[in-house]
Amino acid sequence: MSSDQTASVPAAAAGPAGGEHDRRRGWLIFLRDVVVIVVVALLVSFLVKTFVVRSFYIPSASMAQTLLVDDRILVDEVTPRFGGYERGDVVVFRDPGGWLPPTVRAPRPPIVEAGEWLLSLVGLSAPDSDDHLIKRVIGVAGDHVVCCNALGQVSVNGVPIDETDYLNLPPGRDAAEPVPYEIDVPEGSLWVLGDNRDSSRDSRYNQDQPGEGFVPLENVVGRAFLKTWPVSRFGPIDFHHDVFAGVPSSEDAP
Repeated sequence: MSSDQTASVPAAAAGPAGGEHDRRRGWLIFLRDVVVIVVVALLVSFLVKTFVVRSFYIPSASMAQTLLVDDRILVDEVTPRFGGYERGDVVVFRDPGGWLPPTVRAPRPPIVEAGEWLLSLVGLSAPDSDDHLIKRVIGVAGDHVVCCNALGQVSVNGVPIDETDYLNLPPGRDAAEPVPYEIDVPEGSLWVLGDNRDSSRDSRYNQDQPGEGFVPLENVVGRAFLKTWPVSRFGPIDFHHDVFAGVPSSEDAP
């Protein structure tokens, strides 16, 4: 046997072992890449949910028929950071204090709590929806809002607004039951009402609370802009800005 042939024997014998080692190393690299991809995806989802958009579900009928109980919506979180709000916007906000009754949640298995917590990190679950409210902006800072004129309409800066396009009213009714008030919206606050006006505990009914019915901007999570579930109701949320088109700014109001 030549020296070349002798040298080739160990190399041939090492072949299968080397192949097995390479396959094992390949699987480890694959698993590492999968973990990195999952971690990056979770991080991106977390950042999007924290700073850009969040998912909520509708826990009550106060915004019917615009939004129904158990509708799932997306909320734009960029607006409160870089822009203001307009009359007609539909906003989600944390309870300013006293708007919601105390809630007691039944204990759940730790694994269920952990799963929901993980899903909430990436915006696939909204366990805190019951701690938030959703209403339509009627008055912004500086606005003078009055209810009601002879037709039952709300007036903003001296101009009555026709809300029949979105109010949920019983058959034969042209306006909600009047709840008289006259307020000036302070700086850094909003005055909000529900579209299901006769079944909404909104700014009108919280004037005896410390915040006097106003919603501080710091409590606003963002502006709801899209219905995502159920599929049959998928679509944008109408802000009805045209309803308020004739309302002057507080500086231009007579």
